[in-house]
Amino acid sequence: MPETIAAPPVVAFVGWSDTGKTTFIEKLIPVLVKSGLRVGTVKHHKSGFEMDRAGKDSWRHKQAGAAATLVSSPVRIGMVQDVDHDYTLDELLPFFRNVDLVLAEGYKHEAEKKIEVFRPLSAGSKPLCANDRHLIALVSDLPLDLGVPRFGLEDAGGVAQFLAAFFELTPRK
Repeated sequence: MPETIAAPPVVAFVGWSDTGKTTFIEKLIPVLVKSGLRVGTVKHHKSGFEMDRAGKDSWRHKQAGAAATLVSSPVRIGMVQDVDHDYTLDELLPFFRNVDLVLAEGYKHEAEKKIEVFRPLSAGSKPLCANDRHLIALVSDLPLDLGVPRFGLEDAGGVAQFLAAFFELTPRK
């Protein structure tokens, strides 16, 4: 019987556009990796995107009509595949079989654990997830109390420790 591999835990970093979600995730990844964890990421786009560069062989295959194009080398694999709907995070997890934690950017409407990155972009702006039962933490320099732990915008180390404890992650040797 084949071995069943458990899906890694997922946390979605959410917030208004231009609040610093990508910047914070960029700070968080090396801290998690240095602690011995393998990290996967998913960036949600509202519309289509092109991952390959025009003129490259895999791009040419896709433009010729291939439904899926895979590029493989000794150090990485990349895939572009047509889909018939916007995949949920749960539907994407099979692509992350060899990681300890998946950090998603976006997916604010999914029923996944969430960390909101909040900076007020205009007067009166409020956090998106103030009443979201899936919110597990807030990253903001403002003294907000949403009933979850709050970390500063520069506290990637604190968030890394929080995530390791929250998901009971064990570093790899």
